[in-house]
Amino acid sequence: MESIVVAVDGPAGAGKSTICKLVANKLNLEYIDTGAMYRALTLKVLNKNINVNSVEEIMNILGNTKIDLINRSVFLDGKDVSDEIRTPYVSENVSSIAKISEVRDVLVKMQRDMANEKNVIMDGRDIGSRVLKNATLKIFLTASVEERAERRYKEFKNKGILVSLEEVIRDIEERDRVDSTREVTPLKRAEDAVLVDTTGKSIDDVVEEIIALIKRG
Repeated sequence: MESIVVAVDGPAGAGKSTICKLVANKLNLEYIDTGAMYRALTLKVLNKNINVNSVEEIMNILGNTKIDLINRSVFLDGKDVSDEIRTPYVSENVSSIAKISEVRDVLVKMQRDMANEKNVIMDGRDIGSRVLKNATLKIFLTASVEERAERRYKEFKNKGILVSLEEVIRDIEERDRVDSTREVTPLKRAEDAVLVDTTGKSIDDVVEEIIALIKRG
């Protein structure tokens, strides 16, 4: 195989990050978690007490923001924020930041630059439909709301974050609604994307399924 560019889209909690990391490790690909980039910016906006709907202030912040993805860790202005960006507080606000077209334009350019001349697997909401339209393989990864909520709830519990399953379900349903109805590049399956439903499947089974798709070309 020559260059490999895999675009993976799907709703919150579908297992994109976990599965893409494992695929990247097995095939020696560069993993790019675009959602983490939006989460990092959201964290900075919240820490500075800026209104998540204030486009002008957010763009001023973004102009002085450095986001790096290094060895599966997320760095915001030189600080590792891999755990901080996964808190419920950030999750509740990230869609407001991600729907801003000016923000997406800047981050999409960053993402394309990262994917340039590398073998990559990139996940997000609009990778196949916008960021990497010419990807060698496009996948739309999904699962039932209940299963996605259960996975996210277990993640929070393992990290000692106190939140109820009902809250997580409501958050995921709201994320789905906002991501799917926003005016700028809403979450949707690209016409040429392969649908992979992870409901009831083990992580290993999904990883092997995606690796088979990649090798099939």
